[in-house]
Amino acid sequence: MRYPDGLFGRKDAPRSPGTPAPHGTPAAPAPALSTVPRPPAQPVVQPIPEPANRPEESAGSRLIVGPNIKLKGVEIDDCDTLVVEGRVEATMVSRALQIAESGSFRGNVDIEVAEIRGAFDGELTVRGRLVVHATGRINGKVRYGKLLVQEGGELCGDVGTLGEKSAASARAS
Repeated sequence: MRYPDGLFGRKDAPRSPGTPAPHGTPAAPAPALSTVPRPPAQPVVQPIPEPANRPEESAGSRLIVGPNIKLKGVEIDDCDTLVVEGRVEATMVSRALQIAESGSFRGNVDIEVAEIRGAFDGELTVRGRLVVHATGRINGKVRYGKLLVQEGGELCGDVGTLGEKSAASARAS
């Protein structure tokens, strides 16, 4: 069934040259391609943008031990940041350690910056800043440059600044 005002009550839109006309309406002839004026072709030259430094690229290498993963008996070297969401038993010399609430680390660590939300058991040397969040627990020998412990965070064992480490070794001599 055909409606007088077009399909579903819409009026037919004006047609551009060269498009088929609806039934019963003659179509206008399409102009020849050679008669259509064209502007001269211009090459498009755009400078290639410099690659932006992405945070993950500038942050260096990153190892994430996900939840339900256990990494045992390894030495972790040349890793800029270790993120622990599972369980790790290792020795580590690196730049940054992050332990999530669900994560635990057991072993020896010499690090620049540490952020503890989970559990750490062992020997921890933080040359820069050690942050123990409210859910964090550290047990063992801990030496740090700067310390921030949120209410609820726990530090147990032999805890002191890096200056105390060198003073203790001098007294032992």
